[in-house]
Amino acid sequence: MASNPCLLVLIQIVFSQIALFHALSGAAASACAAHSCQLLSPCSGADDCATSLYCGSCPASGKTQPSCTRGQATRATDIVNDLPFNKYTWLVTHNSFSILNEPSFTGVQRVTFYNQDDTVTNQLQNGVRGLMLDMYDFEGDVWLCHSFQGQCYNFTAFEPAINTLKEVEAFLTDNPREIVTIFIEDYVRTPKGLRSLFTNADLMKYWYPVKEMPTNGSDWPSVMKMVEKNYRLLVFTSAASKEADEGIAYQWKYVLENAPGDPGIVPNACSNREESQPLNSRYASLFLQNYFPTIPIQNDACKEHSSGLLEMVDVCYKAAGKLMPNFLAVNFYMRSDGGGVFDIQDRMNGLTLCGCSMVSACKPGAPFGVCKNISSTSPSPTGKTGGTYSGYFEFSMSSSRTNSFPFFGMRLLYIFVLSISSF
Repeated sequence: MASNPCLLVLIQIVFSQIALFHALSGAAASACAAHSCQLLSPCSGADDCATSLYCGSCPASGKTQPSCTRGQATRATDIVNDLPFNKYTWLVTHNSFSILNEPSFTGVQRVTFYNQDDTVTNQLQNGVRGLMLDMYDFEGDVWLCHSFQGQCYNFTAFEPAINTLKEVEAFLTDNPREIVTIFIEDYVRTPKGLRSLFTNADLMKYWYPVKEMPTNGSDWPSVMKMVEKNYRLLVFTSAASKEADEGIAYQWKYVLENAPGDPGIVPNACSNREESQPLNSRYASLFLQNYFPTIPIQNDACKEHSSGLLEMVDVCYKAAGKLMPNFLAVNFYMRSDGGGVFDIQDRMNGLTLCGCSMVSACKPGAPFGVCKNISSTSPSPTGKTGGTYSGYFEFSMSSSRTNSFPFFGMRLLYIFVLSISSF
């Protein structure tokens, strides 16, 4: 093996990559004290970045040097809480359950796409307020699943849906002022299956009753009123019959929606989803904007959220007759080269709630358009730290330091192992 010149060169490249990575990491770590690196400052791990930031890079945008990146949303309702629910923009995770490295609950290797990096609990703690869940009948229960033609298979199944709903219940219980929306792509055929599922998850105590949901484009109650009534869980289903049969709101009776997947990311175009009424119809007062490709590519998400998304928000806003999207659905929501979806959400809420460039500039009680003087690059702290990733390899969601090995070096190391095994 040692006499193979190609293999010797390969070994040298691998270890030079390792040395370069650690040299860069060391340089980044010395740039500032622990937990003091600000947005876009160089970093090597989560310990370096200040509150609400995490350490990541975006090779898809040509930024391979890790820097502190926003990892959590601003709670707009902590700033303005007396406006109708449909005046706010809420962050939504597409296929929230489809999580990288999620263990198999079927004992079979999963073969499917992935859309998110971290647990539903982490998503909620980081400011996500809408979950897209695909629900199927499977093994005598309701499961979360990616599947084909309405049937779940053991190699596309994720877990029983009640597991995720219990995470939602725990979050709502621990955060009595928060509101969560669930959008169900519904393939459950068991009579009363969904109603039983939410009952067993102890979520009916937070249920927003269908009979009180506004129709015909009317405003929703204020978030303050919803919290007072404990109507803090909105659930929508794609199955129209479930509204009469189980008291679960039919999504496109209450929500306008643009086309999901690749049609939803075409520049300068924002067409409605086939099931939805036209975006400018004012048929409903809630507007869901999808912004994710049909085939999710984890490492492209940081670029997608750093360029293009803001322009598409403006395109859809105009297509909907100047109706700001209330829900913004994305894959890999944390990934960007700086502020990403969190900054865009702040801009959307600022413009709608108070006429300011960012929601953190809103002055409670002040006239519309009267704003505080703030730095647009400073995220609002939430009191929690994030995680670390670099390019292709995801991270620790704790505050402990996790150095991620570069993708190129990992590929070479993989080739190296194969080369050894062939001699």
